[in-house]
Amino acid sequence: MKLLLTSGGITNPSIHDALVGLLTKPIAESTALCIPTAQWGHPMCGPGSVRHFITDQTPATMCGLGWKSVGVLELTALPSISQERWVPWVREADVLLVDGGDATYLCHWMRESGLAELLPSLPETVWVGLSAGSMVMTPQIGEYFVEWPSAPDDRALGVVDFSIFPHLDHEMLPGNTMSAAERWAASIKGPCYAIDDRTAIKVVGDSVEVVSEGHWKRLTP
Repeated sequence: MKLLLTSGGITNPSIHDALVGLLTKPIAESTALCIPTAQWGHPMCGPGSVRHFITDQTPATMCGLGWKSVGVLELTALPSISQERWVPWVREADVLLVDGGDATYLCHWMRESGLAELLPSLPETVWVGLSAGSMVMTPQIGEYFVEWPSAPDDRALGVVDFSIFPHLDHEMLPGNTMSAAERWAASIKGPCYAIDDRTAIKVVGDSVEVVSEGHWKRLTP
């Protein structure tokens, strides 16, 4: 699987170009599935924000980039239907657009639904994460970002070997400063990146590349 791990979505031409580079065909010829599941685990999210993610046509929300088609894949529903139904939907999609919310909640439902187990068999599929949709691919997110009360700990899927502090210096999140990111990194066992909403991390195999028109910093534990 090819990863584009963003903090705020497709917010500038550099991140857009990185996405186009990961696809094997133009956006207008590519099919997408959007995954809003992480929102249900975060106290700041709800039906209105889920609807916004799915229907908003601005590029940052990712669904409005001009895809050939966009479908919705709600992970909490998948355990109630057979894999014979939903696995082909995922295999036929060119890209998965994964929204933010709580990464531990998203991780739980990725495992419960079977999507996490399916990912290694999707080498050409592009995963575009926004905030928690990116953090779920890391080994751990840090207690600072755990909002789901039922989370057993801060562990995530560990698809990549680094952790992410998103929304650096965001005007609506005054606590997300670089000093806060450095304190957060002290609790993380592996390498970390603090990234703002104009930054993304592109991962293809063992190659990790930061794509940015904003501010970011690689932090060590």
